[in-house]
Parts: sequence; structure tokens; C-alpha cells
Amino acid sequence: MLPKYYQELNGRQKSAILLIALGQDKSSQVFKYLNDHEIEDLTLEIANIGKVPPDFRSHTIEEFHHMCLAQEYISRGGIDYAQEVLEKALGINKAMEIINRLSSSLQVSPFDFMKKTDPAQILSFLQGEHPQTVALIIAHLHAEQAGVVLSSLSPTLQADVARRIATMDRTSPDVIKEIERVLERKLSTVLSQDYSAVGGVKSLVEVLNKVDRSTEKSILEALEEQNPDLAEEIKRLMFVFEDVVGLDDRSIQMVLREVDTKDLSLALKGSSEDVKKKIFKNMSERAQNILKEDMEYMGPVRLRHVEEAQQRIVNSIRRLEEAGEIVVSRGGKGEDVVV
Repeated sequence: MLPKYYQELNGRQKSAILLIALGQDKSSQVFKYLNDHEIEDLTLEIANIGKVPPDFRSHTIEEFHHMCLAQEYISRGGIDYAQEVLEKALGINKAMEIINRLSSSLQVSPFDFMKKTDPAQILSFLQGEHPQTVALIIAHLHAEQAGVVLSSLSPTLQADVARRIATMDRTSPDVIKEIERVLERKLSTVLSQDYSAVGGVKSLVEVLNKVDRSTEKSILEALEEQNPDLAEEIKRLMFVFEDVVGLDDRSIQMVLREVDTKDLSLALKGSSEDVKKKIFKNMSERAQNILKEDMEYMGPVRLRHVEEAQQRIVNSIRRLEEAGEIVVSRGGKGEDVVV
């Protein structure tokens, strides 16, 4: 049995022991995923911990291994499933110790089990459910998975669900638990009583970036009729000025023929070097020099004016896309192929 001193070690001290046990090479890889404050704390702890007895090291590694297993089991089937598996492997007392330790800090994501479920099966769960329930579940899925599910709904339901996702704010844990119960699926208990913030316009945009073009167009057209302001906000977020780096050279050249030179000068004043390189690459040397001179002589400009110019260019890109003149790649969708 390990001495009482080890049992009284806190999480940061055990983390320091684990990093010492892993060695310099592996520990340096771990530090890449930590912020400056965490690195500072752990480095100080390692410096103060001194020599670590072999039994301390082996027990820390074993404890870390069990914690990783528990988290993996939780992601597969929730707290109850994890506890059952650990009890069979380690016994009731050890399993409860690990679960309780995790429960103090871990918040299991609502509907987590669905993130590993085939979209076709998810659709079967959603049959006959209220649009608000469907929206809540889709908002909790990964964007790519949610895009497939949303694309498979009827056009009328698509628009209704999209609007509800965009206007969704916070959902009570009690509501989520009730929906989980109605769906008759075991899911991990919502450990934190903080309200779960999902949905919103950005969440919907992520989903729309994964649906096919016809679904996207159908939803936006319906939203334009129901809530024009919301539809316009979604459109603005679906393609931002910095995304021009993803356009092919031919598309960039067509855009340059459409936009006002003054707008382009203003827009580039507040853009990244990657965007500037992409634009200059598709201009003649003479046009580049003129544009650079315009930007230099312009002097300091208000951010609001830069953003307005960028939005006018984005609107031009959207018009060219809608006319079929250019192709805008969105989130890995592959239906728009130029041959």
C-alpha cells in the first residue's frame, strides 16, 4: 500500500510525477498542448518535487491509464457504461474512485452517444419529434454529421429547424435530460448545472457549410421569407473576405474584374498577408504597383470602412457564385465540381 503522503498529492503534483516518468522527449510533446500558465505551474511543480520513488511513478502511470480508459468508456456509452466496464475490470471500489474523480471535473456533452451514430440512425430517432427537439439535437452534433442530417429532412422542416438553431440560446439541463429520457437512450448525466450554450447563428453556419448546395439554397430562401435580417446575417458569415484565399485563380480574376479598385484598396488595408498575396498573384505587375500605391497614399483608415469594403466584395463573390460564374468551396462539400 502506498504511503499516506502519496494519497494526499493533488492533481498538479501527480501530473508533475507523470511527466517525470514519461521522460523529457514525451513530456515536451505534452507541453505543446498546454497554455503558458499551465506550463509555468507544472514546471515549478517538477522543480519542487525532487526525487520520485519508483512505486510513486508506477502508481501514477497506472492511475493515469485508468483515467484515460474511463474517459474513453464515457465517450462510448456514458457514465453508467464506464462504471460497469471498470467494475468488471478493477472491482467496485476502484471503479467508484475513478468515476468520482472524473465526475468532479468532467462535463459529458449532451447527446454524446449520437456523435458516434450513423446519420441514418439519427434520422430514425428524429421521426415525429418536434422541430425544436430536432434543432436541439442537431445543434449538439458535429457540424459534418449535422449537415448530413439536416440535408435529409424535408424542405419545410429544414427551414424550420435551421431557424430554430440560429435563434437558439441556452437550454436547461433538465430539458436535455427529459429529451434523452423520451428518446429512451442512456446518456451520461449532465454533471454541471451550468446551462448548455449551443445553437446560434454561427452554429447554423457551420452546419450549412456541410450541407449540399441545394439544401443550403432552399433553407436560405425560406429564411429570407420568414426572417430577412436573420437570413442576411447568416449569408454574411457563410463567406468572409479572408476566405478568398480558397478561391482558384480563375475565380479571383473574375472577382477582380467586378469590384471597384477603391473598395479593393480599402479591403486589403485590413487583410492578412495571405489574402494580399492571393490578390497580387492574379494581377499584372503594373496593376499591383498601382494598387499598392493607392493603399500607401490612403493612409490610416477606419476599421468600419475596411469592413464595409470587404463586405461589398463578398457580395460580388456571392453574386458571381449564384450566377454560376465561379465556384466557392465550402467546408469540404464536393458537389460543385468544374469539368
